[in-house]
Formats: sequence, structure tokens, C-alpha cells
Amino acid sequence: MPLEATIIIVDNSEYMRNGDYHPDRFRAQTDAVTTLFQTKVDSNPENTVGFMTMAGKGPEVLVTNTKELGNILGAIHQAQDMLGGATNIPNAIEKALLALKHRSNKNLRQRIVVFVGSPLEGQAADDKFMVKLAKRLKKNNVAVDFIAFGDGIEEGERSILKTFIDNVSSADNSHYLSVPPGAHLLSDVILSSPILAGDRGIPEEAMGDAGAPGGTGAGGFEFGVDPSLDPELAMALRMSMEEEQARQAAAAQAAAQASGTASSSEPSAPVAQTSATAPTAAQPAAATAGAADEEGEDEDAMLARALALSQGEDVEMAAEDESEEDAIKRAIEMSLKGDDNQQPK
Repeated sequence: MPLEATIIIVDNSEYMRNGDYHPDRFRAQTDAVTTLFQTKVDSNPENTVGFMTMAGKGPEVLVTNTKELGNILGAIHQAQDMLGGATNIPNAIEKALLALKHRSNKNLRQRIVVFVGSPLEGQAADDKFMVKLAKRLKKNNVAVDFIAFGDGIEEGERSILKTFIDNVSSADNSHYLSVPPGAHLLSDVILSSPILAGDRGIPEEAMGDAGAPGGTGAGGFEFGVDPSLDPELAMALRMSMEEEQARQAAAAQAAAQASGTASSSEPSAPVAQTSATAPTAAQPAAATAGAADEEGEDEDAMLARALALSQGEDVEMAAEDESEEDAIKRAIEMSLKGDDNQQPK
């Protein structure tokens, strides 16, 4: 873990009242300050962190390097009452450099972390002046991290700050982090960025693109969460993503089936109508054929009965009540039998 004395410079300009970062730019920034402080101090018991502002009436050191979180929280509360004015980045860096030279432990390496959430003004907008300042800091072995958010991520500011980092960096010890507005927290993006990779014991090459919060860009980890540090959160995020993907796939499949059913039912309507009307046309013919068969069976039965009676055979009568038509038929049969008996032998 690195041995470092760090000065955190916050942007307390009038732009920090904007609410595009939750809950507003200043409080999102100060929440990130506590994350930085705690991570730095936890990584090594020798580490110390200072706090200063760079707007208002001018850059001001509110807390020299300390290990006490209470001192930092008190300085944050004090800075909240100092919002206003414009930033002066070069002057703030000069004062931070002076404060680091008076650190109690000279073995600690020097680092300055600068939050930039407003447009660059004055000498900070001068590319050549900023390059010259960066080279002087590099000569004094001072590492610098820029955290750009809000208006600090605009194209002109981004170009100048990146050029500054390129000139101050020695063995990749300085970083530029751009954090656009979104659902993510500023502190979470910083925690999973290369700025705190060394303090967390993670190789910087495993952190991915520092300028892309969320997804795999934040820290090189899926969803921006290191599974080794928070496995439960990483698992919950993965399960949530898989459930959402399954839901979307099911909805897409249902929509495809509905459209397929609608398209197939339209051309089949005439066919269904034809098949439905075909039996209707055939019903009279079927009924006529059935009636003819029934009449043929009745005639055969009558002839068989008459033949049996003429031969004098006993015929069993049905137990059911006979209809009027059956009674007439039986009377005719009896009369025929009587005529046969009266014929001379």
C-alpha cells in the first residue's frame, strides 16, 4: 500500500449549487471526499489527508494533513458556508504544494487530488501555463489526480486537464477521471477507479477505463463492483440483470407469437368458411339417404313377418306398446292369413 500525504482540493464555486448530481454537486463532491479520506487512511496507518477549497474569496487550507475523520467533516461543514465565486486551480495547487512541504513525515509521497466541477477560468484555461505548472510538480515528485464532473467535463476543460495529467505523470502515478451525470454516485465511481486502485491493493491495469462510470468501464469490473470486495452486491446486480434479460426475451417471444397468429388467421378465414358450409349443403342428402335406408329396413321386416305368418309360425310380439301404424299393419296381416285358410284345398 502506498505511503502518501494527500491534499484534497474541492470546488466550492457557485456552480456547486446545481442539482444534476445527487443531491447537488457540492454534497456529491463532499461525499466523495469522505470516501477518499477513509480509503487513504485505511490503506496505510501512516497516511494523512488534508482539505482545502479553491473558490469563494480564494483558495484556503481548512485542515492540514490529519488522520482524524472528524477534522475533515468539520472542514466540509465549514466549506458549505463558503459557496460562491470562481475557481483558481493554479493558485490552489500552489498552496497545496506548500502545505505538503510542511508534512510531518517526510517519507510520505506527495499527492494532490483536485475536484473540478466548473468551467476553467484565468490561468487554468491557459494550456501553456498549465503544462509549465505540471512539469514543475513532476520535478518535485508530486502526483496529481483530476476528478472532473459537471461543467468540468466539457471538451475544452477536458483537453486542458488531460494535457496537464500527461505532463505531470511519472510512471502513471497521476490520473484523470471524468464523471458525467447519471444514476451512479460520484463516490462510487471514484472508489472503483484507478485513483484508489493502489490504496485498495488492486493492480491499475485491472481497473479498465477510468473515464467510463458504470458497466465494465468503471473499474474494469462488471457493473462497476469488485466481486472480491462485495460479492453479495455483485451477485445481486448480476441476478437482476439476468432477470431483466429473461423478462425482455419472454416479452419479445410473446409479441412474435401474437403477430404470427394474427397473420396466419387472416388468409385461413375463407377456408374455414368453406369447410363450415360444406356439411350444411350435404346435410339434406345425408338425411334423405338415412330415411331411404330406414324405409327399406321396414319393408324387409314386414315381408319377413308376413312370410312367417303364412307358414303358421309363432312370432313373438314386442313388449312395448304398438303404435297406430303398427296396429294397422298387423290387421292387414291377419286378414291375409284368414283368406289363405278359406281357400279350398
